Amino acid sequence: MADFAHSLRLTPEQLSSQFDPDSLRFANTDELDPFRGVLGQERAVDALQFGVAMPRPGYNVFVMGESGTGRFSFVRRYLKAEAKRQATPSDWVYVNNFDEPREPRVLRLPPGTAQRLIADVDQLIDNLLATFPAVFETPTYQQKKNAIDRAFNQRYDGALDVIEKLALERGIALYRDSSNIAFTPMKDGQALDEAEFAQLPEAERARFHADIAHLEERLNEELASLPQWKRESSNRLRQLNEETITLALEPLLSPLSAQYAENAGVCAWLQAVQVDLLKTVVDQLVEDNRADAQKKQALVEYYGPSLMVGHARDGGAPVVFESHPTYDNLFGRIEYSSDQGALYTSYRQLRPGALHRANGGFLILEAEKLLGEPFVWDALKRALHGRQLKMESPLAELGRIATVSLTPQLIPLQVKVVIVGSRQIYYALQELDPDFQELFRVLADFDEDIPLADDSLEQFAQLLKTRTSEEGMAPLTNEAVARLATYSARLAEHQGRLSARIGDLFQLVSEADFIRQVAGDELTDIGHIERALKAKATRTGRVSARILDDMLAGVILIDTDGSAVGKCNGLTVLEVGDSAFGVPARISATVYPGSSGIVDVEREVSLGQPIHSKGVMILTGYLGSRYAQEFPLAISASIALEQSYGYVDGDSASLGEVCTLISALSRTPLKQCFAITGSINQFGEVQAVGGVNEKIEGFFRLCEARGLTGEQGVIIPWANVCNLMLDTRVIHAVRAGLFNVYAVRTVDEALGVLVGEHAGSADACGVFPAGCVNARVVERLREIAELQEEIAAEEEEDDKAGKDDAPDEAAPASAG
Repeated sequence: MADFAHSLRLTPEQLSSQFDPDSLRFANTDELDPFRGVLGQERAVDALQFGVAMPRPGYNVFVMGESGTGRFSFVRRYLKAEAKRQATPSDWVYVNNFDEPREPRVLRLPPGTAQRLIADVDQLIDNLLATFPAVFETPTYQQKKNAIDRAFNQRYDGALDVIEKLALERGIALYRDSSNIAFTPMKDGQALDEAEFAQLPEAERARFHADIAHLEERLNEELASLPQWKRESSNRLRQLNEETITLALEPLLSPLSAQYAENAGVCAWLQAVQVDLLKTVVDQLVEDNRADAQKKQALVEYYGPSLMVGHARDGGAPVVFESHPTYDNLFGRIEYSSDQGALYTSYRQLRPGALHRANGGFLILEAEKLLGEPFVWDALKRALHGRQLKMESPLAELGRIATVSLTPQLIPLQVKVVIVGSRQIYYALQELDPDFQELFRVLADFDEDIPLADDSLEQFAQLLKTRTSEEGMAPLTNEAVARLATYSARLAEHQGRLSARIGDLFQLVSEADFIRQVAGDELTDIGHIERALKAKATRTGRVSARILDDMLAGVILIDTDGSAVGKCNGLTVLEVGDSAFGVPARISATVYPGSSGIVDVEREVSLGQPIHSKGVMILTGYLGSRYAQEFPLAISASIALEQSYGYVDGDSASLGEVCTLISALSRTPLKQCFAITGSINQFGEVQAVGGVNEKIEGFFRLCEARGLTGEQGVIIPWANVCNLMLDTRVIHAVRAGLFNVYAVRTVDEALGVLVGEHAGSADACGVFPAGCVNARVVERLREIAELQEEIAAEEEEDDKAGKDDAPDEAAPASAG
């Protein structure tokens, strides 16, 4: 047996992959060059490069992977580097649409020129204030204006002179002031008042009345063309004003038109400004009595371009990350002002969103936040489909906006959207949204771990150098780098891989650097790393410490010595918050004659999850195919994970369960100094499980607390040997012969370690050697099967006898 168990025992070198500091060609990371790539993610990098370079629409990128793998920081860094080599996109400004103010127009400008246009228009407004109303006060303008007024007055006075002459011939005086014309009777050259007029003879009074009526009728005839004279005068005055304004605007607008002659949109807008100024100069600049500052503010609000997006001339393409992708933050918004309770808005109150700023470049979004905002996902799809950027309120479609709003002119959209999210979200979108595959055709998949290559450790050290330099932390010694590489392999749970969860690694480096600062050291060494790891384990170790205390106090029943039938120690992993630790758990099995089969207690009480229940069902298949080829498997058995009060999932207990069940069937005690984990298939082959390091260390802590005897150990699947990255305390105990780790490939090998003898191998006929564990199992199952047959036969005879003793219901009744 000693040789049998020895062949399955792992050596200390197999329990971990320790990186030698002497193999690193530097004393500390200060000697290294920075590393700007992403470690070991060639597939994802190639996909991202393809997605960024592909110019056709629909080739947006979904970056898939778990948080902490460096996916987000690499994407931002790569896009910024790539964007510098691309052309700078256009500037965009909104301007007033004088024909329809509710539909502002957008102007496209060469990069870096939007601010110049705004400054030019501001200067134009200053020039307008300096020009008007001064241009209307020049002698030339006043002479022309007076000539128009004089011509009107001459026609008006000529008409009145004719009437006045007729009135004098009839002894009537004509009086006129600024607004009224009146006739008064005269006698002896003197106008009569009312009293004097009343004393005149009635015939004379009647004559005066008739003459005055005639004069008024003639006056109306003479002044019938007065509205036309006024209209002609007003038209001449308006024409004069327009000519004056046009001449005054010419030296102001001509330089602007020449400056922006190559931009048809700006030139058309400047012409519209000139036309509108002809209508508004008199009202806003000549007859407006407000101060110049108020006038300028009004002109800026009416004519000043509203900047939406402005770029540096040689700044490259923009890279925008929107951390809070609400509808307004992404698509922009229309703001409103209140005036005496009424809401109003204008093109000057249009505010850009992340899509405006990223137009012509790259937009980075987080999938979880994007999908959590209402209306945003559908609106983003519409924008990418139509390649147009529309600014509107999402509530408008629901009829929730009662005030007047704007409909700004659409902006062409050319943006590469990069969404960073988890695998669950990616596969959910693939399944549920038919538009997703059409819009996001490129997948950049970041793996959780990185294969160790020849240059991996050097790149790993360079990555640490880059991060410590960026964060202002001290350099790391080669021993610290080697310890961090070991820790990274532990996170990856593989001796030939490093974890891609760079975030967890940098968190440890930050904590170690803090410990270094407190200690006053210049470099971060392996001692600082170890203390940071120990401090984190202490901070998060309350639950595991409490469970260990309960085991030592006997509250949780776990034996670490002796032997018992139908009992063994299983290994489980408990995750609490951000910590995971191994917890031994007793597995028990009982067997008795019956036909109930193997009952999984966890499943019966709805605590066993599907994968756990699957493991128990596979166990049943293994028992039947292994031991019950010549008779039916007619047993009743019960398997339970003792003192388990929560949900149980996973099939890693199936190896322990089958060994416990075989122990109960064969009445063979199992050594309690061992704990076991592993999954089995229906052929009795042991399969790999997860969390093997935490499981081993969990049982080791219990054995260490009770005292290591050299007999204690754990049994794991051989397929998990490459996953071993055990704590140095476990490795030292194994090297000192105080603890053991066994790796098995089959159920029989696990039984051999637990029982202390070979389980027995079947010959060509399927017969096990007499006296071995497997033979005892077959013998017990045969006894139970035969007992079941006897019981069934007796029940059949009883049923038959009962039918013979029953009265013949067809016999006729005897006469009384």
